[in-house]
Amino acid sequence: MRSLFYFLLSWPIKMLVRCKIVPDNPAQSLDLENNKSVFYITRHQSASDLLALQMTCKKLNLPDPLQVVEINGSKFNRCLCLDKPASVLPWRDVGDTHAIEQGQALLKHHQNNPQEDAKLVPVNILWGRAPHKEKADVGTVIADQESPSWFRKFWIVLFSGRDTLVRFSKAVSFREMAEQQGSDEVAAHKLIRIARFHFHRQKIAATGPRLMGRQQKFIALFANPAIKRVISDEAKTKGVSEEVVKKQALGMMTEIAADYRDSTIRLGQRILAWLWNRLYDDIEVKHGDRLRELSQSGHEIIYVPCHRSHMDYLLLTYVIYQQGLATPRIAAGINLDFWPAGPIFRKAGAFFIRRSFKGNRLYSTIFREYLGLLFSRGYPVKYYTEGGRSRTGRLLQPKTGMLAMTIQSMLKGIDRPLTLVPVYLGYEHVMEVASYHKELKGSSKQKESAFGIIKAIRKLRNYGHGYVNFGEPININEFLNKQVPDWKKSIDPIDPPKPSWLTPAVNAMANEVMTEINKAVALNSVTLTALVLLTAEQHAMTREELIEYLNFFLDVQRKAPYSEEMSIPVEDGEALIEQVIKLNKVEVKDDKLGQILSLGKSASLEMGYYRNNIIHAFILPSLLCRLLKSYEKLTTEDLTDSVSTLMSLFRAELFLWPEREQIKLQIENLLGTFADQNLVKQSKAGYWSIIDEHEQGYTLTLMASCVSETIQRYAIVMKLISQLQPVSRTSLESDATALASRMSTLHNINAPEFIDRKAQSSIINALRDHKYIYSDDNGSFVANESFAALDQLIRDLTEDDVLQSILHS
Repeated sequence: MRSLFYFLLSWPIKMLVRCKIVPDNPAQSLDLENNKSVFYITRHQSASDLLALQMTCKKLNLPDPLQVVEINGSKFNRCLCLDKPASVLPWRDVGDTHAIEQGQALLKHHQNNPQEDAKLVPVNILWGRAPHKEKADVGTVIADQESPSWFRKFWIVLFSGRDTLVRFSKAVSFREMAEQQGSDEVAAHKLIRIARFHFHRQKIAATGPRLMGRQQKFIALFANPAIKRVISDEAKTKGVSEEVVKKQALGMMTEIAADYRDSTIRLGQRILAWLWNRLYDDIEVKHGDRLRELSQSGHEIIYVPCHRSHMDYLLLTYVIYQQGLATPRIAAGINLDFWPAGPIFRKAGAFFIRRSFKGNRLYSTIFREYLGLLFSRGYPVKYYTEGGRSRTGRLLQPKTGMLAMTIQSMLKGIDRPLTLVPVYLGYEHVMEVASYHKELKGSSKQKESAFGIIKAIRKLRNYGHGYVNFGEPININEFLNKQVPDWKKSIDPIDPPKPSWLTPAVNAMANEVMTEINKAVALNSVTLTALVLLTAEQHAMTREELIEYLNFFLDVQRKAPYSEEMSIPVEDGEALIEQVIKLNKVEVKDDKLGQILSLGKSASLEMGYYRNNIIHAFILPSLLCRLLKSYEKLTTEDLTDSVSTLMSLFRAELFLWPEREQIKLQIENLLGTFADQNLVKQSKAGYWSIIDEHEQGYTLTLMASCVSETIQRYAIVMKLISQLQPVSRTSLESDATALASRMSTLHNINAPEFIDRKAQSSIINALRDHKYIYSDDNGSFVANESFAALDQLIRDLTEDDVLQSILHS
C-alpha cells in the first residue's frame, strides 16, 4: 500500500518539482561513488521530501532512499528522518520518528561488526529560498517551514516546488561514530541533535537571516545612538529643527537602502540562466565549497571581488545563489540608480553609495550605521575594494573606505565572525573594453542610462567562458588579532572610537585582499594568447609557433604554479587557439605555408587589457628568464636574490604574494622544468646557464619579454633620478610620464598603463618605501647608497635598444 502511494504521488512531484543540486556532483566530490552502504538523514518524514530525494538520487546514480538496506542479515531503512509533519489539527500530537532508535541500531551494528563502514549522508531539502520575515504575510504560508502539515506542504510544493534546493553534505562514518561515541541512546541522541543543528545552519546559509522590511530598517536607524547624536549636532550647527534634519536623513536612508524581494531574485535567476546559456559557453567556478563551509560554521561572509565589468554584479550574485547560498546585499555606485536598472538592482539587494561623501557627516554616519546594521543582522554583503572598474585590466589600488567601516562596525561588538572572501572574476570577453580605451585616451566616461542598456543588449554576442574563483578567506577577527593584539579594548557598542591603529590595519587588510584576489587568477584562452602574441615581434606568429609557445606557458604554470588558488586550462595550445579564433580576437591569414595569427593595432590595445589580467602570474618566471638571458651564469642563490629584490619592488603595484622562501621554491621548480625541456643546464659548480640553441633561446626570450615594460618603466624613473636629483615628486612624475610617452612612440609600446602618471607614481613610492631614495630637507628625492646596485641591475635587464633610447633622451 505504501509503495502504491509513493508511486501515485511521484507523478505530480515529477511535474511540479525542479531541484537544484549542491554540490553539482555529490557522488564524486563527497566520495560516495562505489559505496552501496549509504544512508541518508533528512529534516522531515515527508512523502514529497522523500520523493524529491529519490528523484535526485536516481539522476545522480546514488542508492534509492526508499529502499531497505540489508547488512549482514540485518535490515535498515535507508533514510532517517528527524521530524514528522505537523498535524492539521493544532492540538493533535504527531509523535516522534524512529530516527533515534534506527541511529542507535546502526551504531550498535557497527560496534559489533567493526569491518563494516556504512556512510550517513545529511541531505537538506529546501522548498524555495525565501527568508523568513519580521512581519508575517501571505508569503509566509507558502514559505518552507519546520515540519509543515500536509495541507501547508501541498501549497509549498505547488508554489515553490520549481525552486527546490537539495544540498548534500559530507558523509559521516558510522564506524568512526561508534568507535568515538559508543552505541547507547545518548550517542544516538547526540547524532540527531548535531544533524538538527546542521540543517538549521544550512537553512540560514541558503535563505539568509530573517528579513527586515525597509521601514523597519529606517526605524532601527533612527533609534541608533550615533545617528540620533549627529541629527542633534546638525540641527544645532545649522540652526534648524531636528525634524528638518530628520527629513534629510530619511531622504538619505531612502537613497541608500536596499528593498530586497525574494521574487526578484527568483525571476532574476531564471533570466540570468537563460542569458548565460546564450552569452557564455560555460561559467567555471572554483572553491565554491569554501563558501558553504564558512556559512555552515556560522561566519558572516563579505564578498570582495575585483571589478572588471558591469557584468560582475550579475555574474557573482548568480553564482553565489547557484552554490546554494543566500545572495548578498551589494554596494553599488549611485550612478547605477537610474530607471529601470536602479529599482531592479535595489529589489535584488543592492544598496547605493555616493562616490564621495567627504565632509558630509550626516550621510557618512547614516551609511556607516546602515552597513553596521547589515552586519549585526547577519546579512552577507558584497563590495568592490577597487571602488570602480579597472580600465587597464590590472587591479586598481584599493579604496579603503568600506573596509574601514567594516572594522568600525566590529568595534561595536559584533558577536559572529566576519570573513572577507576575495573573488577573482575573469572573462574571455569584456564588453566595455573598447569604451575603457576611449576613456584612457581622454574621452569622458559615458553616463549609465536606459539607452545605454538597450545599446549594450544590441551588442550581446558569444562571450566565451566566464570564471569565478573564490580566494583564500580572510577572517577579520584573526587578522586583527595578529595586527593589533589588543584591538578588542577599543570596542564600544554606543560610540566606537577611531583608534590610531585603524588606518594601518585597514591598509594592510586591503593589500591582503588584493593579493588574495590575484592568487586566485584564472588563466584562459584569450589572456594567454594575448600574453604570448604581445611579446612577439610584430605581434604575429605562425599557428604552429603559437601552439608551441602556448603549451610552454601552460607547462610552466602546471609544473610551477603561481599559487595553489589559481585555475589553469586543461586544454592544450591548439584548443585555446580555436577558442580565440571563434571569439574573433585575432586576425587569421592563410598562405601556402599555413596560417599566421596576428593582432592589428586596435586589437593589440584590446588584448593588452586581457594580458594585464594575468601578467602578475608570469612575473617570476619572466624575471628568471630575463636574468638567465642577461648574465652568462648564475647560481640558484644569485637568481633568488635578484628575483626577490625586484619582486619586492613590484609587489605593491601588481599585488604579488611570494616572499623569499616561496620565491626560492618556485625558482627551483622552474629551473627543473626548463632543464627537462633542454632550455637550461647546471654546471658541476652549481651555475645555471641557457643551452646555446637558437630555438630554445627564443622560447626563454619570449617568456622574458613578459616583464619588459615593467623593467623599462623602472629604467625611466631611475635614469631621471640619477640625472636630476634632488628632484621634486611633481617634476619626477611629469618627466617620467613624458619620457615614457616618447619610449612608447619610439618602440611601439601600445599599453595605456605604460604612460599612466599613476603607474610612474607607484614606482616612485616603491623606491621610497624600500629605501632606495629618500626625501631631503626640501622634500625632493635623492638617491640612497643602495640605489646604484639596483640601477645597474635594472639596466642589465633592459633591452639594449630601449636602454640607449632612455639614456640619450
